[in-house]
Amino acid sequence: MSMPAPNHDVVADNRTTMQLGPVLPLTAEVKDHHLFIGGVDMVKLAREKGTAMYVFDEADIRHRMREYHDGFKKNYPDAEVLYASKAFLNKVIVKIANEENMSLDVSGGGELAIARAAGFPMERVYVHGNNKTPEELEEAISAGAGTIVLDSRIELSRVDEIARKHGIVQNVFMRITPGVEADTLDYIKTGCEDSKFGFNLRDDFAFNCVGDVLKAQNVRLTGFHMHIGSEIFDLHSYQEAVGVMCNFMARVRDKYGFETKNFDVGGGVGIAYQADDKPTTIEHFTKVVGDSIRSQCKKYGIPEPHVLCEPGRSIVGRAGVTLYTVGILKTLPGIRKYVAIDGGMSDNIRTALYHADYEATIANKADQPRTEIVTLCGKHCESGDAVVLDGSLQKADLGDIVCVFDTGAYCYTMSSNYNGQPRPAIYFVSDGKARLVTRRETYADLMSRDVD
Repeated sequence: MSMPAPNHDVVADNRTTMQLGPVLPLTAEVKDHHLFIGGVDMVKLAREKGTAMYVFDEADIRHRMREYHDGFKKNYPDAEVLYASKAFLNKVIVKIANEENMSLDVSGGGELAIARAAGFPMERVYVHGNNKTPEELEEAISAGAGTIVLDSRIELSRVDEIARKHGIVQNVFMRITPGVEADTLDYIKTGCEDSKFGFNLRDDFAFNCVGDVLKAQNVRLTGFHMHIGSEIFDLHSYQEAVGVMCNFMARVRDKYGFETKNFDVGGGVGIAYQADDKPTTIEHFTKVVGDSIRSQCKKYGIPEPHVLCEPGRSIVGRAGVTLYTVGILKTLPGIRKYVAIDGGMSDNIRTALYHADYEATIANKADQPRTEIVTLCGKHCESGDAVVLDGSLQKADLGDIVCVFDTGAYCYTMSSNYNGQPRPAIYFVSDGKARLVTRRETYADLMSRDVD
């Protein structure tokens, strides 16, 4: 893994923190030169509690959840919003999701275990995954998980057998791969034909498998599911996929006499990772989805279903930031300037994986313009270890507190202990108070599973 070649065409944008607009958490403000979120001074918090550190704006999280509820209430009232646990998960976010009347999308036994530990109602849990192990299926079914989203014919037989053993009939969705190319990164496309997820439509494979599901004695088919990708700005792909799915549901009705009551449209909207990004709004997304479903149901003569949507990134992405301390400064004349922080690919792998873009600011210089182009590099033994590549930043000094925005989704959940790095603490901030919701790992934690 190596660092991409420097981009010498990039010019510092001279923006101050509050000019970064769409990447800022809802409650972000600058006071006395410092960045505040949730009424809490990020500089003071970082210096008192240590870095690297994840911080979440609780008001922002709740606001996004309510935006989805309000959007569907206006544009398609017969809808249910699931929080996609994979974006960010601990017991506190599960409790918040429950308080905000969200259902829950879990993938794998660990996410299910956290949901159970947080007391989330199992009947509102939807279990995903392209390779749920027999043990994970046993855990989900015995726990009373409301719906298993079937991903393959093999999984159908496993669910049917486990449900028979427990003397129940398990509600299931079928995940259908609609063959639609979403306008997003290849790494996070999930609905195209070449996908590990779901039942493929080619050669009527998925269509024929519907018959297998309907024949199974200990499962009850209650809906269909699709997911075309993540971080989608252009919604035409949703419209296309809804058309494919409604056509599929009409054919299922005509062949098998089964009319689905539920249709899960997958993830929500993309978010701005750069100050100039212009993602669609949650309200517009719900309108596009609602209008598309109504028109396609009318076209194919099928009843309008109960709609489910499972946003994750757009709930927590913008709400989360990561705080670091500057430890080393290196300038390579004619090449680039490195600002080294006390974290990196262990707490944010996305940049190293696919050159994800982020905006950053120096929290103790938040009112100053970003006058330099730097690479915000990590502390790990990889040349490609960076969080921001050739991005704008204020002039950095040793000991400065750097805040990287939009790290609420897929950073903590994809974090690692590379180089023996303990995972950061997580704080939620609200109304001028910071509460620890996940403690920082210790060196003892790193060795706690070793057997002498």
